[in-house]
Amino acid sequence: MDQTRTDRFKTAILLLAVIGLIAGLAFYFAGRRDIANIVWFAGVVPALAALTVEILRSIGRGEVGLDIVAALSMTAALVFGETLAAAVVAVMYSGGTFLESFAEGRARHEMHDLLSRVPRTATRHRNGGLEDIPLEEIAPGDRLLIRQGDVVPVDGTVASDAAFVDTSALTGESLPVRLARGAEAMSGSTNAGEAFDVTATREAKDSTYAGIVRLVEEAQASKAPMSRLADRWSLGFLAVTVTIAFAAWWFTGDPIRAVAVLVVATPCPLILAVPVALVAGLSRAAHFGVLIKGAGPLETMARIRTLILDKTGTLTDGRPKIVSINSADGMDEDDILLFAASLDQASKHPVAQAVVAAAKAQGLTLPVPSEVAEFPGEGVVGHVEGRSVIVGGDGFVASRVRRMTGDHPATAKSAGSVLVAVAVDGHMVGHLVMSDPLREGAGVMLEGLRREGIGRILLATGDRADVAERVTEGLGLDGLRAGLTPDQKVLLVLTERKHGPVMMVGDGVNDAPALAAADVGVAMGARGAAASAEAADVVLLVDRIDRLGPGIEIARASRRIAVESVVAGIGLSVLGMIAAAFGYLTPVQGALLQEVIDVAVILNALRALRIVPHEPAMAKPQPATSGQADIVQGATP
Repeated sequence: MDQTRTDRFKTAILLLAVIGLIAGLAFYFAGRRDIANIVWFAGVVPALAALTVEILRSIGRGEVGLDIVAALSMTAALVFGETLAAAVVAVMYSGGTFLESFAEGRARHEMHDLLSRVPRTATRHRNGGLEDIPLEEIAPGDRLLIRQGDVVPVDGTVASDAAFVDTSALTGESLPVRLARGAEAMSGSTNAGEAFDVTATREAKDSTYAGIVRLVEEAQASKAPMSRLADRWSLGFLAVTVTIAFAAWWFTGDPIRAVAVLVVATPCPLILAVPVALVAGLSRAAHFGVLIKGAGPLETMARIRTLILDKTGTLTDGRPKIVSINSADGMDEDDILLFAASLDQASKHPVAQAVVAAAKAQGLTLPVPSEVAEFPGEGVVGHVEGRSVIVGGDGFVASRVRRMTGDHPATAKSAGSVLVAVAVDGHMVGHLVMSDPLREGAGVMLEGLRREGIGRILLATGDRADVAERVTEGLGLDGLRAGLTPDQKVLLVLTERKHGPVMMVGDGVNDAPALAAADVGVAMGARGAAASAEAADVVLLVDRIDRLGPGIEIARASRRIAVESVVAGIGLSVLGMIAAAFGYLTPVQGALLQEVIDVAVILNALRALRIVPHEPAMAKPQPATSGQADIVQGATP
């Protein structure tokens, strides 16, 4: 039975129970108690029958829950002639299940927004015209028109001069983002400006948004360990309920007291509080660009004590950027960048693409190079506006100009930097010093995580120790493991579990095994490898490491609200059962009291929808003292 039919069925059962209760009350006050009892009985039977079927199905799956208490209370009330109490319980229980569906539907609102935005067709340029095609027909290289208000259907690059896109449904960023020509356009974002073109880089099924939809569907079908724990608690609560009811009947000889105990013990605090709070947490996290693959990872995320970070593409941006431009013979820095970027347009090497991006960011107009020859891993040779240009490693360029101009001293560089030499017309004109910078806000994010209770923060990288040490200087890490292979990262994760649940954050294929081994694996999903996103429990939809803090804060707040709801609901229910056992509550009063408790518990659980994580100020982290982090090169812990 699909969700829509299930909701309609629950609504029908509730309506029958409500009609039976109201009609019975009308006959009762008209002096026809005999007819009232029949009407109340008739109104209870559908709810009791539906509940009995659900209980049998649960037992068939090997699950025993608190639905049995509700069935016992209605059955006992009918047997002992308390048909009004049975009718009230039927209304309250069917109303509770209806309220559960409504609450979970409200909690899933953010995720439903993601699913409902999936485009079905795209507009493609073809032979000088436009054609509408199904998403599955889009191929890499196709040029697509994105009209104002349209959702970008596949991952691609902007093929127009500029584009304004709204990524709020994916990342929580409220303001539209301006994308320049050649910038990456994420599928699922909305065109918030004039129409623009996108060149597809992936098929629809492999694009970011399609992956997000798959993850959302998995998350919606999940069940948290805490929910399973609630099922186990239900056995204890069932035993306590039956014991109190039997004792009340045994010591007083009044079966009505046992009925009152049973009707006050409806199971909503345990059945509803946990899933509503946790699903609300999933929804809230998705709003902030943190997609958690189910309530189980959300709950585990709330108990994390150790964080392990990959370096390249995770703690750092993963894309080299120009730190400085050093002129060797007086040429202007912009001219050096212009010559290097123009020639590098012919190369797909990440460093070359970073040089081109830097030049475009400065507004330089790049001429098309000619007579280009690329030497993989070394450099590029060609002509730019009639002038001979060489760009590449310092040794590669120097070896080609040395015989013409003599030796040139190399520019000093720090650990982890890349030196790009540039020669024009046989003369070394300068160097571009490039490095992979630390992500903005990384230090502040780590400080915030420590305040949230993360006791140990370590860096795990396959890079050299001197590079890792330079990049992480001032972060105050508890450990640094350098030169690690993928299997050594897995061993690090397993070893750190002795300190408590471990979270691993990475973005590459080499991180996938460690992400799968961790209690919670987090992938930088905005441009990370598909393998890491599939292996991870959490995907950061926006390419910002500082989203990790709000994700953990939401997870902990959701779990705390779930526990509060359970403790308060069960505590009040037990007090009500004791009062009923001593004769202070009739069956009808007990049912009404329990419904008040149930509504309060559900409303409390829905507080998770209003969680607002702290947005840290972008302050600079304090320098770490010497010896604050232990550094291990190429060794497993």
